[in-house]
Amino acid sequence: MISVEGLKVEFGVKPLFTDVSFVINERDRIALVGKNGAGKSTMLKILAGLQTPTEGTITIPNDCTIGYLPQVMKLQDSTTVRDEVRKAFADISKMASKVERLQKEMESRTDYESQDYMDLVERFTLTHERYMMMGAESREAEMERTLVGLGFLRTDFERPTSEFSGGWRMRIELAKLLLSHHDVILLDEPTNHLDIESIQWLEQFLSQSSQAVVLVSHDRAFINNVTNRTLEISCGHVIDYKVKYNEYVVLRQERREQQLRAYENQQKEIADTKAFIERFRYQATKAIQVQQRIRQLEKIVPIEVDEVDNSALRLKFPPCLRSGDYPVICEDVKKSYGEHNVFHDVNLIIKRGEKVAFVGKNGEGKSTLVKCIMNEIDFGGTLKIGHNIQIGYFAQNQAQLLDESLTVFETIDNVARGDIRLKIRDILGAFMFGGEASDKYVKFLSGGERSRLAMIRLLLEPVNFLILDEPTNHLDMVSKDVLKDAIKAFDGTVIVVSHDREFLDGLVDKVYEFSNGKVREHLGGIYDYLRDKNAETINDAVSQQNTQQTEKPAKEVTPAKKEEAPTLSYEERKAEQKRLNRLEKQRKSLEEKISSLEKRRDELNDLLMLPENAANMQMVNEYTAVQEELDKLEEEYFALEG
Repeated sequence: MISVEGLKVEFGVKPLFTDVSFVINERDRIALVGKNGAGKSTMLKILAGLQTPTEGTITIPNDCTIGYLPQVMKLQDSTTVRDEVRKAFADISKMASKVERLQKEMESRTDYESQDYMDLVERFTLTHERYMMMGAESREAEMERTLVGLGFLRTDFERPTSEFSGGWRMRIELAKLLLSHHDVILLDEPTNHLDIESIQWLEQFLSQSSQAVVLVSHDRAFINNVTNRTLEISCGHVIDYKVKYNEYVVLRQERREQQLRAYENQQKEIADTKAFIERFRYQATKAIQVQQRIRQLEKIVPIEVDEVDNSALRLKFPPCLRSGDYPVICEDVKKSYGEHNVFHDVNLIIKRGEKVAFVGKNGEGKSTLVKCIMNEIDFGGTLKIGHNIQIGYFAQNQAQLLDESLTVFETIDNVARGDIRLKIRDILGAFMFGGEASDKYVKFLSGGERSRLAMIRLLLEPVNFLILDEPTNHLDMVSKDVLKDAIKAFDGTVIVVSHDREFLDGLVDKVYEFSNGKVREHLGGIYDYLRDKNAETINDAVSQQNTQQTEKPAKEVTPAKKEEAPTLSYEERKAEQKRLNRLEKQRKSLEEKISSLEKRRDELNDLLMLPENAANMQMVNEYTAVQEELDKLEEEYFALEG
């Protein structure tokens, strides 16, 4: 379908890759892999026609269409979700207009016996058949299935896209891409903004689709479940493995061992040749042999070996105090914003040494409960933090708290203690800060780089309770392995908020599911939870429980009001009603202000994650001011509610 031949890309002195050739066939599902900076995103841009290679040709048939979803893109905010996604059906809309025009022309004609009219009927028939083959009649239903699959509620369809965060708007763009039915779709980190259920839906969609897929992802389970072929960019070349990712990992290790043996043999040959030349350079009787060895040395093509894999690196948390037996106890904890109930009646106990996962759709309250545990926001109910608890907390905004006047190396050197200081360069390399990157100043780092640096810093602090909110969003597979091994070896307690199943697998022994305002405990690992969930159809059960819980309080509250009303005089009831109206007005005013500030905070957070805004202090200061004002208004709101 698409043929790539002799591709070469140069950005500096050393080419990014050279002499790259491969073919994308129909129904191929290709994982494009390689270390960060190898050129994966560049390759996708070249295939999408957004970037021109230095040399080489890309042959694409005229009737072949290509869709591309980048990691970051400019998003539109002028329509509703439904209208924005309908743009995916632009070709169908044009065809519908053509069908309608031909139909009207037939209705207005009376020369039924003429050849011209017969030609018109044939054009209408062919156009209408093509229109029906494009799925015109089912496009609305297909659109709704896709949006629901990606996590949207049906009530979201008519909301303006401007009300959604950057992550949700990227889901809208993904929906448009999937509905466009391109022959080839290119996906650059499509799971970054998806929760577990949405990722599973996308896996199923891509597996059943007839389209060819080329994707870049750090979600190992996702690419292994979707792809059937692996293209690795390594040492400036592309190696084609016609197997799934898990099989590729095994084959790659075997290939690397062969590379190392060949490299070592070649280095020995070079050393022996150089030694001979140096030894006999000035002996006339050996002049011919020396010249032969020099020419032999010049003809040697150096064998390249992949950069040393740091996945074997092991981090160990520094010693810390022993915590109490129960780091977290929640009793009837609840949290609401205005009329929106995030969760209620949360009762859970996390024991010392447990490693638990918080999972659920975005917006169900996972990060909110973490903030309650961190005492960053107010809440209802009782939440107890155990004795001698030293919390290490990682969230995306932690990256903004780094000292911008320090380099990457200095940032880690300041917190490292003991023997670990001897391995700082290795640790930085494992988290994609190898070589000159370790000497960059923090103020010049992108949002993703800052997040990785904040994660390294956390790993070296003496804590006994780790809380990690989406820790793998900006990590490649090697970095995730290093982090996962460090957490598995950690003696303390861990809460992980994540949608990365591969990362959670073998790491957690208990799962808390956040759904429809409730938090439910599932014993076992993440795949035990997913098997139970599929077997028990939890969504239906949760809906029924919520309906019962909504009806029960109403029956209890209504009689109480009827009994109290006769005890008040007319004047007292009137004064009470005025007081309630005044409080309601204040409550609505606060809700509007809180909603506006939350929207601005989310906008700023998305902007600060972009590399070009990483050092924008004006934006950082505004984010801090907005968050402080938001905390103040929320305190006023909950005081009013009390």
